[in-house]
Amino acid sequence: MCAVGAQDLAGALPDVATLRRRCRALAMLDAILSPDEAERYYGYNTSWGPGEEIAEMNNGSGDEYHIVFGAAGVFVRGYDHESVMSPAANDEELWPGLIDSLPPAFAAQLDEPAFGWGAQFYATVCVWRETGDDRWRAGDIVYPPGDDPDGAGHLFAVLLDETPASYRAFAEDYYGVPVDPDVVNEIFALTPLTDALVRRLNPALTVEKLTADIEAIGYPA
Repeated sequence: MCAVGAQDLAGALPDVATLRRRCRALAMLDAILSPDEAERYYGYNTSWGPGEEIAEMNNGSGDEYHIVFGAAGVFVRGYDHESVMSPAANDEELWPGLIDSLPPAFAAQLDEPAFGWGAQFYATVCVWRETGDDRWRAGDIVYPPGDDPDGAGHLFAVLLDETPASYRAFAEDYYGVPVDPDVVNEIFALTPLTDALVRRLNPALTVEKLTADIEAIGYPA
């Protein structure tokens, strides 16, 4: 399913456990395909902050998302730098409704330096789910005209696909190598890595060389 707004994204995101698993899988796949961390799109850090883990996507051109998993729940922030909803296009103001109903439990995320420029929180997409809630939520937003005004559609497209198809298409285009869909399926299932499995994606790598990434991502050994 392709999200076309924060409300659509809220309806399309899987449960928290599945989302965390998928985020870890994307980070592990990128770590295997790109030993150079600076060249990766997807990342995951189990030690983001006290009791917090973070998943991220950064395309290197200004588009990104961050997903913070913590005791309060899960906070999702996306930013499309070309969106007309960007603070950069609105006198440094967030789009009306974007965070107006954000629960106080997530207020500290708005002050995270990594999520903005200077003192300004930057986002075009915000979705959240408090611990104990049974669904994802987003603000009451009136969107400007356009097919993907906040960027949710393209920012989260790969993450929302439970099959290997979207990641495979992305990786083959970005990394310029063939990607075995069966290996993607194995890693989506968080199958413990073996040298044989890793080499089906990157013949130059071994599990030992991925030790730091495996630990940072929290991928099962």
